[in-house]
Amino acid sequence: MKLLLTSVFGPYGVDDEYGEKENKMELFHNQVTREQGIFSYRFNHGSQGLYFLAENIDMPTAILDFPTFKRFKKELKKGYDYIGISFIIPNFKKAKAMARAIREFAPESKIILGGHGVNIPKIESMIDHDFICRGEGVYFLRELFGEKADTPIRHPLEYSSFNRQVMGAPWASDSGILIPGVGCANKCRFCATSHFFGSYIPYLKTGQEIFDVCCRYEDERNITDFGVLDENFLKMKDRALDLLELMEQNNRRFNFSIFTSAETLKGIGDLDILVRMGVTFVWVGVESKKEIYAKNKGTDFQVLFKELKMRGISVLASSILFLEEHDQDTIWEDVDFVTSLSPDYIQFSPLGPIPGTKLYDDYEKQGKLIRTVPYQSQHGQKKIWFHHSHFTRDESEEFLLRAFEKDYARNGASLLRTIKTTLEGHLYCRNHPEERIRTHSKDYEKRLDMMRYFLKASTLFVENRQSKVLLGEIKTSYRSQFGRMRVPGLLASLLVVLFSVKEYLRCRFIGDLRTPKTSYRRLYKPGTPTAQPAGSSYAHLAVPKTPYPWVQRPAPQCVLSVEHQAGQRHTSSRLV
Repeated sequence: MKLLLTSVFGPYGVDDEYGEKENKMELFHNQVTREQGIFSYRFNHGSQGLYFLAENIDMPTAILDFPTFKRFKKELKKGYDYIGISFIIPNFKKAKAMARAIREFAPESKIILGGHGVNIPKIESMIDHDFICRGEGVYFLRELFGEKADTPIRHPLEYSSFNRQVMGAPWASDSGILIPGVGCANKCRFCATSHFFGSYIPYLKTGQEIFDVCCRYEDERNITDFGVLDENFLKMKDRALDLLELMEQNNRRFNFSIFTSAETLKGIGDLDILVRMGVTFVWVGVESKKEIYAKNKGTDFQVLFKELKMRGISVLASSILFLEEHDQDTIWEDVDFVTSLSPDYIQFSPLGPIPGTKLYDDYEKQGKLIRTVPYQSQHGQKKIWFHHSHFTRDESEEFLLRAFEKDYARNGASLLRTIKTTLEGHLYCRNHPEERIRTHSKDYEKRLDMMRYFLKASTLFVENRQSKVLLGEIKTSYRSQFGRMRVPGLLASLLVVLFSVKEYLRCRFIGDLRTPKTSYRRLYKPGTPTAQPAGSSYAHLAVPKTPYPWVQRPAPQCVLSVEHQAGQRHTSSRLV
């Protein structure tokens, strides 16, 4: 038997019968730096969950990521026994069309639906399928295929992003993805992922297991920089401290970009711990000026962000617009608040009632949901899809745009903010009294060497006053800390200028659409040298302190198609 795991088909970020142009397949350009012109980051991220699932089942599995519809139909002819379709709610029509194609071209194949899209009410009767997978995915597939549920988790070695450009200049894929666990204990009422998984489910339960995976990345792929897919990575504090201890004991240096919360950062105590651990980026939910979420109670974000940035840790702050208490005046209080914190990045996200969340249930009971808004329009980058007392749908689109524009005008380009933060971190580490902090200054130097190449292009394309101010401060700091740029650096800078001019002309005369190319992973079985269980390679280096026996494996359950077992409730799995 064999399995195909696939994401939905392209094109992406275009207006067609399946979707809208605002729903781009780019995290930063879609949700963070979207109004910053040529300074906007252009990265694609693979469907990491599919690779993680394939690595952790014995069933021979192929992965088709970002296919065209034609390429997907061609793949169906290979006679798979099972086909798993991963989709989010805005891609409902694509998933439905893919299921229909399976029934036509591969009628013997069993269809598994997964991802947040399966939380659409009455999805059982809307898309043809044989199984639905809600929540955690590994244990669901193991149960479905009759495999051992307690087999140790094997972490795949995959790049965190690809097809990367900054100001038009190609940026090599040099960071790996790390998935220590899924879900979040905080379970904010609007959060789709924490409700989807029910609670936090750790895959890598100890610092030792995380350390082993990082060492494998370095030894096999020369990767020491990681994007961490974990809703609140530092929440398991003992696990994080064990990881730090192992890194320092074995002289292994890694860098991490993480999601976290204010309460968790305060619980860490001395923020120098983050420097020693190699944390270079944190994504923090500010949400609102008012302390409406427990995770932010008693937090002075001005002080917290200043302390993080002083240490060279870039901050992405997320803020929610169109909360119940927002009107056309008070909404700007929250926009002004989060922009005044001067984070390196801001994500403005409209309040979105996603099926499966408490927010959705509340709004459904209150009759606030606008039933006529199609699923492909419920992506959070254009108009709200619920009745708000003070905003029409058209007004919500305008206010969202203006919020991003205000951040850009007030704080300048995120690229320049990040360079300034990194310069501050280098100075902080270089002058620190502790040797274990000073040694990290070399890490900052490496990043700053690359960042300096973008200053000439930034000078050419700078668009607002604050960006000009940042450029002046950055250039002064570079000369103070490193002296003048040498000839090789000048040549590299001129090359970046050429790339930037080319990208500017492309965006102006052709458009800024970028779409990921189809990725196909042939049939393989896990257990190869790049697919060994976490903890197997480097266990001799140190002994973990405190395992987490209180964390239990979820009890997977399977929901058959509506014809077989209509309405059965389950906790199972996510095909990301």
